[in-house]
Amino acid sequence: MKIRTISVYGLFGRHDHTVNVFGDGITYIHSPNGCGKSTLIKMIYMLFTGDTEGLRNVMFERMDVSLSDDTNIIVERTENELFIQMQRNELETEISADELSSILRTTYISAERTFASGAGGRTVGAVETYAHELSSKLIAAKRDRKLIVPSYDDDMMGDELVFRAKDLNAKLNFIRDAGFDIDIPSGLRFPPTRYDLMESEKEYKDLIHGIGEFVGRNYYLSESVIVLKDIVNGFLFDKDMKIDENDHIVFSLDNGTTLPLANLSSGEKQIFIMFYRMLFETPPSSFVMIDEPEISLHVSWQQRMGHALKDVARLRDLQILVATHSPQIVHDDWDLTNELEAGRA
Repeated sequence: MKIRTISVYGLFGRHDHTVNVFGDGITYIHSPNGCGKSTLIKMIYMLFTGDTEGLRNVMFERMDVSLSDDTNIIVERTENELFIQMQRNELETEISADELSSILRTTYISAERTFASGAGGRTVGAVETYAHELSSKLIAAKRDRKLIVPSYDDDMMGDELVFRAKDLNAKLNFIRDAGFDIDIPSGLRFPPTRYDLMESEKEYKDLIHGIGEFVGRNYYLSESVIVLKDIVNGFLFDKDMKIDENDHIVFSLDNGTTLPLANLSSGEKQIFIMFYRMLFETPPSSFVMIDEPEISLHVSWQQRMGHALKDVARLRDLQILVATHSPQIVHDDWDLTNELEAGRA
């Protein structure tokens, strides 16, 4: 499911806005302060997470959201009540908070993103929290290197098996870059040759299906790790993000010194946090809202942000809606931009 347009009327009693959302990739909302762009994207998050109480606390008259299946979600707010309906084929039906949360998966990355909730509800640094989470994911995923052969029933033979093995080997080599590997049984090699398959077809079929299970189980996580490293390191210039032998996330200076996570610059923290959340906390085909990604970023980093966001959007089939004050964030993508103006339509 994709969003096509978002319209809000009477926002703060002063503004009417319509945002055209592009089907794939990135859409920008650009405006001066006070026009309500941050409130607008938060309203979308509240709507599709079923947070009707949060919506009730926002001053607006009506919100319309059109979806790619020709469904419209209509929200009307009176002084004390909130009416939410789904319109399809000119028929309107009431929709519950639970139903709203099942329509569209969303991620909201607020402007106040450098802190996260820790144990007991206490506030902790987001970078340290996410780095620890990622380390735990890697340790858990790498704990078992054993070959697990799933049950299978196929008639692949000869060239089909060779092709399948070569394809899996390419993926296996890719995820090895993230530290994932599997124990190949003694006496077998991968990928096998046609001669190997002729000599030991059953053993190699088991091996191919076992490695397929391993790759399927670990590819998404390893891809996320590799992409996160590539994006973060593409912004850094005097240090590198790495994963050490204990699967800890570290940042190494050019002289080999390890920099504590707390000592990263505010801009470096912002980059790590935003892309961690998109790669590790956001399911594919989600709708992502980012408020003010320019915070703490140098102009040159702001200008590169759009390219990195587009890469992640393509990789995970995301719609990304960015609310920004910065023309440098938009950079050369003004054709993907909605300019919000003050006032009623």
